[in-house]
Amino acid sequence: MTRTNRTLVVLLLSVVVAGGASFFVYRAVLAIPVREVEVKSYYVAVANKPLAVGTLLSASDVKLVAWPASSPVAGGFSTVEELVERGVITPVSENEPITATKVAAKEAGGGLPPTITAGMRAISVKVNEVIGVAGFVVPGTRVDLVVTLSGQREQQSQSRVVVSNVQVLTAGTKYDQEQAKDGKPVPSTVVTLLVTPEDAERIALASAEGKIMLTLRNPLDTNPTETKGTRLASLMGAPDPPPVTKVVQGVKRAVPPPAPKAPPPAPPVYAVETIRAAKRTSEVVR
Repeated sequence: MTRTNRTLVVLLLSVVVAGGASFFVYRAVLAIPVREVEVKSYYVAVANKPLAVGTLLSASDVKLVAWPASSPVAGGFSTVEELVERGVITPVSENEPITATKVAAKEAGGGLPPTITAGMRAISVKVNEVIGVAGFVVPGTRVDLVVTLSGQREQQSQSRVVVSNVQVLTAGTKYDQEQAKDGKPVPSTVVTLLVTPEDAERIALASAEGKIMLTLRNPLDTNPTETKGTRLASLMGAPDPPPVTKVVQGVKRAVPPPAPKAPPPAPPVYAVETIRAAKRTSEVVR
C-alpha cells in the first residue's frame, strides 16, 4: 500500500469515527428530559387590534393574555367586561396592555369629549394646506397660533403669536389616526386644538378679526413663545411710529419721546513738543 493510500484510509476512518461520535452525542441530548419551569402569571387585557382615539371599546376589541405576575401592569385590567363601552383617549397598538390612563371613565362614552381634560376646552379652526403646515399638523403635535391683523392703514398691519404650545386633538372632520402613521401628512380643512378658556377667547377673536396661521413646534420645546409682534412698517425698515397719546384720569398726556442720543465725544487733543538747540516749544494738534 502506497503512502497516499494509507493517508486516505486514515482520513476516511477519522471521518467515520467523528460522525459516529456526533450521532451518539445527538441521540444522548435528545434523550434528556425537558425541564419546564412554571412561571406564575395572571391575565391582562390587551388590544386585539390597533385602537384609535375616540374608539368605543367592544368585546371584540379586547383579549386576555397571560402576563408574568412578577412584573404586573400598573393600572391594567384583568377582565374584558371592565373595558366594554369605554372610550379610548390615547392611541393603543395591537397587543399593547390597556391601562386606566388610556381609556375614559365607564359612563363618559367615546368620541372627542372624553379626551378633553378637566379645565380645558376644545376649539376648532378652519385651515388649508398652507395654514395646516402642509398636512403635518396631525393629532398629538403641538403648534403656535399666529394672527395677522390689518389696520386702517397698511403701516398698521401686524402679525403676532397669540397662543403658544397648543396640543392638536384632531386633524380633519374625523379621526385620521391610521393615515397619520409614520409621520405621513394628512390634508385637512379643520384642526381642533386643546386650549384653556382664555386661549379659546383669543383664538375666536383672532379667527373673526384677522387671518390665522399655525406654526409647528418641536414636542420637546415646552417654553412659551414670547414676541413683540411684527408691523409692516418695521418689516420694510421704516422708523418707529410717533408717540401715542394716552388718557390718564380724563387728561390727555402725550407719551414723551425717547431721550435724544448723547453727542459723540470730542476728538482727542495731541501736543507736539519740539526741542531746537536749547529752546523747547509745544504745539497743539487736533
